[in-house]
Amino acid sequence: MQINPPFGYSEIVPLRKDQKVRLPAPGALPEFCRRVNAVPISYSEFGVACRDYPLAFITTDRGRTFIRSEFWGDRRRESVPSRRSMGRSVYLPAYLRRYPFCMARVTLDSVEQADRLICVEKTFLSDDGERMFDDKGTAFPRWQPIEKLLQEYETDLERGREMCAILADYALLEPLRCRPRSGKAAQ
Repeated sequence: MQINPPFGYSEIVPLRKDQKVRLPAPGALPEFCRRVNAVPISYSEFGVACRDYPLAFITTDRGRTFIRSEFWGDRRRESVPSRRSMGRSVYLPAYLRRYPFCMARVTLDSVEQADRLICVEKTFLSDDGERMFDDKGTAFPRWQPIEKLLQEYETDLERGREMCAILADYALLEPLRCRPRSGKAAQ
């Protein structure tokens, strides 16, 4: 079984109902935010996210597919500012709000499975963390909004992929080459 972590995550493992998870403080940014200058956003986040940051459609395959991102800076070392300097009213994308949880596709015998698996960043599993489920496997109230966010986000990501596929089919997005201050071209 192979599970590839999403962008920014280190090592993810399937969440089991008997595990305890050390949850980050509300509004806390994941550590990987210090090293990136953009994060993926979902379809329904466009209107809210564009109020605080420009949106970018990033391609790595010459325009066949696009990733929707909230863009924080134009240099490799220019990352998201701290939540405190961003201010409480700045929109925090669902990609960051769901952390340390995510949903991932599993590959078994070189075949990607259709269903997604709820996973957690391995370093957040801890004996001093919170249980999300009781001994019978019933979700505690704390888990319910997390699970809802994960499911809604995954559904919304699919809508975003469909929208980007339409934009790519009609060639409605044009590549823009950015030139960082170092003078070297970046895409």
